[in-house]
Amino acid sequence: MASGIRFGAIPANAVHLCVDMQRLFAEDTAWRTPWMPRVLPVVVRLCERKADRTCFTRFIPARTASDGLGAWRRYWERWPSMTLDQLGQDKVDLVPELRAFVPPARVLDKAVYSPWIGTDLAAGLATAGVDTLVVTGAETDMCVLSTVLGAVDLGFRVVVVSDALCSSSDESHDALIDLYNDRFGQQIETAECDEVLDAWA
Repeated sequence: MASGIRFGAIPANAVHLCVDMQRLFAEDTAWRTPWMPRVLPVVVRLCERKADRTCFTRFIPARTASDGLGAWRRYWERWPSMTLDQLGQDKVDLVPELRAFVPPARVLDKAVYSPWIGTDLAAGLATAGVDTLVVTGAETDMCVLSTVLGAVDLGFRVVVVSDALCSSSDESHDALIDLYNDRFGQQIETAECDEVLDAWA
């Protein structure tokens, strides 16, 4: 199925869910995402237009590896430099270019890839009558993937802004954009920022 906005205008009350555009992924860490500087201006442009409809998520690492539950403990043992004790609390901040939009934009912290687990995000969106999410952020094949699939399961219309995503893997990024179009075409639309802004009242 072709990319693009296929299911009509994006409702005025849609929410821009910007995933994990944080210093720990932008700066010189083990998880640096090289594409972030390239897509950041696109995310900024969307935020400039829709700051009051934007929610930023932040991935908050475990304090120490021993704080991880189940397989997360093994994960943090693999990445000890990314635990809060070694990384430093300031690295979980949004990149400065996006932090400037808060408020009116909101910030949602999460301890796992998905923003739907252990948060009130779904309930808050339901209360506000939101049925459409516009998704940007990092990384395409990790936290963005978990965000998108969780939103699909909850019944949201999902619009993925294809030029406002970043990953450390070109191959995985491209494969997921193809997957959204080929296999999730009734629930996920992929479009570039210009088309999204044109469709969003």
